[in-house]
Amino acid sequence: MSLQPEKRRVCVATGSRAEYGLLVPTLEALRDAGDFDLQLLVTGAHLSPIYGNTIEAIEADGFVVDAAVDMGLAASTPVAITKSVGLGMIGIADALQALKPDIIVILGDRYEMLAVGSAALFQRIPIAHIHGGEVTAGAFDEAIRHSLTKMAHLHLVAADQFAARVRQLGENPDTIKVVGAPGLENLRRMEPLSRQELEADLGITLSETTFLITFHPVTLEKRTPRDSIDALLDALSAFPDASMIFTGANADTRSDVIHDRVSQFVNGRKNKAVLVSNLGQKRYLSAMKLASAVVGNSSSGIIEAPFARAPTVNIGQRQAGRPQAESIIDCVDESQAIEKALRKALDPAFRQEWPEQLSLFGDGYTADRIVAALREMDLSEGSLLKRFFDIDTPTASTK
Repeated sequence: MSLQPEKRRVCVATGSRAEYGLLVPTLEALRDAGDFDLQLLVTGAHLSPIYGNTIEAIEADGFVVDAAVDMGLAASTPVAITKSVGLGMIGIADALQALKPDIIVILGDRYEMLAVGSAALFQRIPIAHIHGGEVTAGAFDEAIRHSLTKMAHLHLVAADQFAARVRQLGENPDTIKVVGAPGLENLRRMEPLSRQELEADLGITLSETTFLITFHPVTLEKRTPRDSIDALLDALSAFPDASMIFTGANADTRSDVIHDRVSQFVNGRKNKAVLVSNLGQKRYLSAMKLASAVVGNSSSGIIEAPFARAPTVNIGQRQAGRPQAESIIDCVDESQAIEKALRKALDPAFRQEWPEQLSLFGDGYTADRIVAALREMDLSEGSLLKRFFDIDTPTASTK
């Protein structure tokens, strides 16, 4: 009688609505695979009433939350965020001790994941990191992302150039797997809501021109985001007939300023504009497919929007450094520049310039690649003893 191999206990961590949505296909694949025991660790904004208690949406999707760690996310000041990370590490340490996962999966670059990664590192739990090797020069997310790369033992990157950057950070090439961007799988698989369904859901009428707008704080700037969000809202005022769907800002430093200004703007445009803290993946991606332009400074405008063949108006420096498809228009965070970029996005001639293949982040088949990499991940005792893989330096010139 042959013994069945033990299932690998894989704990997936999520701290915000944004990264949870990207993870859903992978969570489903792990749950449905016969050789994994899926664990779900939920923290950060998911447990905050300010950001919609989105843990309820996770449970409504049919997932079991194995550990919920409150980070005390009550404000968006630098000190409050710092304290949240510290409080999170304390709770996450206890959660990981109870769950005893074989692997912990972390996506991206947010401070919630810094708390998760640090706790896993100290407890000698192997880390699989998704979306490493990317650059976002305008946010402290970049430093967190590269820090998580150095903590991780498996690197699940979105494109070849990110694999090269992880290699440049001294990681073992054998642990770097190009899987594509997980968010594209949602777009590939999803049956979007119709225009009528989305209108009924959001309670507004969608015009011929519809903007999907997400604006986050630029966390490495000393100034508050008030000037930037006011410039965006001023530019949008030049399109009085347009419908506008705003999504809530991330739980980052000074996100409250953005929320307050957008709320005031929306209140003056009944039936034309709406602010929804958490659209969820289906509504968000349905809106993206219908949008005349995706506007703001979210990574979704860089990664998912080209796959959906929607123009992007990318404002400011938050996403500086990411590779950009030809559907993306960069502009500074000044009213006139934003308005000019919006008019270009609406010009039919602009779309005619696009190549057939726009996406630079993969083909939308990601979950199975991630699951295969987790299945093959080396979990031997020696795998925790990482060494720095130096890049060979070129021979010095003899001239």
